[in-house]
Amino acid sequence: MTKITIIGGGSYTWGPTFLRDIFATPELRGATIVLHDILADRLDLVFALGQKMLADFGLDFQLEKTLSLEQALRGADFVILTITTGRLEAMRPDLEIPARYGIFQAVGDTTGPGGLARALRNIPVVVEIARKLDEFCPDALFLNYTNPMTVLTRAIGMSRSMPNRTVGLCHEYIGVRENLATLFGTRPEKIQARVAGVNHLIWITDLYADGRRVWDALPELTAKILRGEIVVDAEDTSVFADHARVKSTLFQLYGALPAAGDRHIAEFFPHFITESSAWGVDFGLRLTSIEDRQGLEMFAKMMIESVLRGETDLHDFMEDVSSEAANKIIRAVTCGETYVGIMNLPNTGQVGNLPREAVVETFGIIDQTGVSAASYGDVPAGVQNILEHHIRQQEMTIDAALNGSRALALQVLLNDPLSSRLGISQARQMLDELLEANKTYLPRFFS
Repeated sequence: MTKITIIGGGSYTWGPTFLRDIFATPELRGATIVLHDILADRLDLVFALGQKMLADFGLDFQLEKTLSLEQALRGADFVILTITTGRLEAMRPDLEIPARYGIFQAVGDTTGPGGLARALRNIPVVVEIARKLDEFCPDALFLNYTNPMTVLTRAIGMSRSMPNRTVGLCHEYIGVRENLATLFGTRPEKIQARVAGVNHLIWITDLYADGRRVWDALPELTAKILRGEIVVDAEDTSVFADHARVKSTLFQLYGALPAAGDRHIAEFFPHFITESSAWGVDFGLRLTSIEDRQGLEMFAKMMIESVLRGETDLHDFMEDVSSEAANKIIRAVTCGETYVGIMNLPNTGQVGNLPREAVVETFGIIDQTGVSAASYGDVPAGVQNILEHHIRQQEMTIDAALNGSRALALQVLLNDPLSSRLGISQARQMLDELLEANKTYLPRFFS
């Protein structure tokens, strides 16, 4: 019988989402789902919610929980990873320390000083998980949802003996595709695109809607967005709104359209989150604070508790199956079918002019034999120049994390678009403060 393990299953957002999506997939009936976390109280709450889902809807699944990683992995067919080493409080210094140096970040989980600090915390953890995969479930298909997506997927793949059983999954393109569908008056599944890049910085270089090529409409469409004649995501007033002003600016510059949310894209460039742009406001950006994230987490927890007290009905939530890929991939593999979607994989030639083995995000194919990439070709020269720089940064970040190298970490900071405005002594001091704030999670940097 199929065994699906969710590492980080105590997440108040991801845990319920993955459970609901799997439970809504009838082909997976009879599967065992194991929730694993290192925090018992969070694990117990999500497990109780899962039990209520099973009972209220008469679902034929087995649900287990465990604090033991070995027990969770033993014999697993699929492993989903969604963790945050140190949780939100560990992320607070990632944002607040750079802000004291005039470095502001819209997200802080992929690039910039925040992305570096998060990577240094997470890489040793996921490498250890990967080693245990080889011991307890070497053939398992590993689905990584944890950021920084690119460096973690690369580090996991480097540490496993099975080279085609690891994939990184991100929903940013899904959101952009939905906005494109709205702009072209169609459904998201009717949008087809050529896409390549690295996570949170993928680029569309050709576009179709309803089978009709609409690429040539993008110059005027992006110009209207920048003039304010079209407002993308107009109804979203949250910090997560994507008004497409950053990606429209970059399309006008490079002739290719970034296909992630503006909040993420902006951090890969020095131009958008600056004092002269009111720290991103001129581009429709709002900086996400730890309080914003804590508010969302608290709301998710309150909703779970409300359901368990019988005050909130589960029907609407259970019917609102997400657009995440995990349940669709597991279903396809279990049923002997093929899944095609956007995914992060080592570059074995799918992008001809980017470094081999670096993790790139393109369309990929998953079936019972494992994971493979669909051929893309070459990215445009201007895009190649940008991506190669960030790929080198990501490779150096992995080396810094695994070797506890302050010298490499400092080089990454000095070559980071957001941090490069600092002098060398300032960058070194900021790095020292970030490492000190994360000392509990970074013993290699202090040995």
